[in-house]
Amino acid sequence: MSTLLTYVAIADGKVKRSSLEVLSHCKHLADAGGYACEAVIIDENPERFTDVVQNYGASKIYTIKHSVFSEHHNVALISALSKALGAINPSVFAISSTESTKDVLGALAANQNAAVVADVASFEITEDGVSAKRPMMAAKIIGNVEVKGSPVFISVRSGSYDLVENPTSAEVLSLDFDIAENDLRSTLREIITATGDTIDLNEAEAIVAAGRGVKDEEAKNLIAELAGVLNAGIGASRALTESGVYDPSLQIGQTGKVVSPQLYIAVGISGAIQHVAGMTNSKVIVAINKDADAPIFEVADYGIVGDLYKILPPFIEELKKIKN
Repeated sequence: MSTLLTYVAIADGKVKRSSLEVLSHCKHLADAGGYACEAVIIDENPERFTDVVQNYGASKIYTIKHSVFSEHHNVALISALSKALGAINPSVFAISSTESTKDVLGALAANQNAAVVADVASFEITEDGVSAKRPMMAAKIIGNVEVKGSPVFISVRSGSYDLVENPTSAEVLSLDFDIAENDLRSTLREIITATGDTIDLNEAEAIVAAGRGVKDEEAKNLIAELAGVLNAGIGASRALTESGVYDPSLQIGQTGKVVSPQLYIAVGISGAIQHVAGMTNSKVIVAINKDADAPIFEVADYGIVGDLYKILPPFIEELKKIKN
């Protein structure tokens, strides 16, 4: 039986939602095609995550444990994944497309002599390989990609698939792993995050994004208050990050982060194609803009035409009432 293997990434002591989205889809494909759906977890203490992972359909969960995985390290991760792939020999290896996995996918594929389809919006299993749809040119073009043979490595954009619980009694297998300090070839001294305690945009269920209309401290405070009520991440357009209003790490768009939350509220964002390319996969899009002809309304599910200074205060108060 062919195996579909998902790498379940861990960040900040939690399973990344985007990894579970990929696992959910692999479980769907496995059930439809008679394949085995398995997962691998790599962490300094991976056993603490097996209960979460088996809720999404993995029949086997492989764990690799080592203290080096207290932080992300490319060389160590490539080495551990190579070990897992050699032991499991999957026909398809799927991961979520994040900054960290983009660092290792190419080297890992070269190491394993595998075909790669990166940053796809969807994929299916065919009789002789994999077919996938890959957004290109700021998502203005969708490329249809066919890969024949095995193994095939695939990275999937966050939000491409829904989380679907499918509890199993997974068999948990530990794989031995060790790596010498000299083999790491680099030393991680410190990780500096620009966003402080804000919510990771790649994992956020909701995002409030600010555009040119957010032009002073009062507007920024309204954005922060709305995000706080919704427990949402805060994002920004390129114009605001380049002008220093928001940190560059919060930029959403073609040259920033690609996000796909359940709820995306665009405040004062016109909707240029470069920005839309980074958020078009959001499940529900709400646009607030005083320009009724702004392109953002063409992709929005709900639109409010008006001044954000007049719209956001009562909007926030109504949300607070609903929460209470």
